[in-house]
Amino acid sequence: MSSTDPTASETTNTPEAPGTPTPAPKRIVYQVETTGSYWGDLKEAFKRISVRDDLSHINEIPCARNSLLSGIASGVGIGIIRGMSASVFVASNWAVGSFMLISLGTWTICQRNREEERRRVQQVVEAIPKRFVKPEGSSEQKSA
Repeated sequence: MSSTDPTASETTNTPEAPGTPTPAPKRIVYQVETTGSYWGDLKEAFKRISVRDDLSHINEIPCARNSLLSGIASGVGIGIIRGMSASVFVASNWAVGSFMLISLGTWTICQRNREEERRRVQQVVEAIPKRFVKPEGSSEQKSA
């Protein structure tokens, strides 16, 4: 619509009352749309990465805390043990590798457990109405 269109509705920015708290900005949720081009999709994916925002919201990612703590503890432990018998370079490689392996493993197990729990809850929710449904003939027999 152009500015000369009389049917166009103008939006006015009205300031909020003083002292009114402004709502926290919502985090943008992206829809998965692909361009069909591998490099174009990769470029769009890298545009969406924000290390500061991602790390500030890491506590909202399911299973992230437990898996990272397990990975860090195992990485430090294996790094120290391996450092007693090998060079620092070899020990650090073992530490980083064990951190990655343990973190990924515990995160995968936790996600699988969450999915199983979600399925069980869904089955219970679907079964609850069936428990309280009275058979059709039972109400007629009691009233007669």
